[in-house]
Amino acid sequence: MPESEDIALLRQYSEEHSETAFATLVERYVNLVYSTALRRAGSAPAAEEITQAVFILLAKKADSLGGKTVLSGWLYHTAQLTAANFLRGEIRRQQREREAHMQSILNEPPTETWMQIAPLLEDAMARLGTRDRDAIVLRFFENKNLREVGAAIGTSEDAAKVRVNRALEKLRKMFAKRGVNSTTSVIAGAITAHSVHAAPAVLTKTIFAVAIAKGATAGTSTLALVKGALKVMAWTKAKTAMAVGVGVLFAAGSATIAVKEIKQKVQASSDVADDSWRVRVFDSRVMDKAKPQVKILPAKQAPGGYGSSANACMGIGASVGEIVTMAYQHGSTRTILPQKMPGGRYDFIAKSPPGSDAGAAFAALQEEVKKQFGLIGHLETRDEDVLVLV
Repeated sequence: MPESEDIALLRQYSEEHSETAFATLVERYVNLVYSTALRRAGSAPAAEEITQAVFILLAKKADSLGGKTVLSGWLYHTAQLTAANFLRGEIRRQQREREAHMQSILNEPPTETWMQIAPLLEDAMARLGTRDRDAIVLRFFENKNLREVGAAIGTSEDAAKVRVNRALEKLRKMFAKRGVNSTTSVIAGAITAHSVHAAPAVLTKTIFAVAIAKGATAGTSTLALVKGALKVMAWTKAKTAMAVGVGVLFAAGSATIAVKEIKQKVQASSDVADDSWRVRVFDSRVMDKAKPQVKILPAKQAPGGYGSSANACMGIGASVGEIVTMAYQHGSTRTILPQKMPGGRYDFIAKSPPGSDAGAAFAALQEEVKKQFGLIGHLETRDEDVLVLV
């Protein structure tokens, strides 16, 4: 299931006040959020309160989450932040108490590796970057295949495989520093088998009733937890904006970028009369069936997400910044855009003909971005001060 389907449901809730759409998201992700909160907090009552707070936050922020958001990754990270805030204000349990509790609640007999990494997992995941963390959540918490992971984070299947393997290696090293020596494959198997289990049945109904009212009927402690989590999230967002190492600067002007000459030119907008790809929500199957072409057109509908494969990329209702990020394939956290960006939303597609060199579609999209918006990207190394949340 493409991640853009989640965003479409969120749009239905925020724009049409669809309670059914929100209820679908709660049912889909309550187990993920509850399991994350349980590992962090160490007690079922605390995990239930944290889970309620997370979905209240989702209801409050439904209007502001962008089309490129990986919702499962956002919910997972929000659960981590909310649980951390809960622990600071309410409980500070010893590590062995949480480990003993984990052993008693898991439905399946835990493996030795899982028993060792369970108390360490949330701290390790919190240290990963957003894209690495999203890749791990999608691949092992949600059990998606690599093609689905790639579509969700806006990259190819091969690139998704590299991203997942690199993130797993980072986790392995962090566990090794804490005395847990294992392989990435064993760690991956343990996370897949034990990281998510069912939340209490009554919790889903309670969450929906409280979150749909955006916390109006929540208890005092839950509202305090939501308020604290919002502050932590705002600070974390500011910290991330400052944490720039090796970056990519995309700016208007005379800067140049070296693009390898392609064997076949991708046909421009005026050469191909094919609008079949302009669907309501991004669909990789539609992109695969479209004719080779490059187009950037004013959007016809609300934002519907975007994605890419090895020889094509496509988006529905994307901002210029999102199109630039897709064209240069460096991710939003490593892209520095000009202060004054062109406004508006656009549908775009870039697909290279069979036999084209690797990256031909993205090179064509870069040229179209240059033609329509006067934006050219180049690589630049920047040193910045970084604040670290401990």
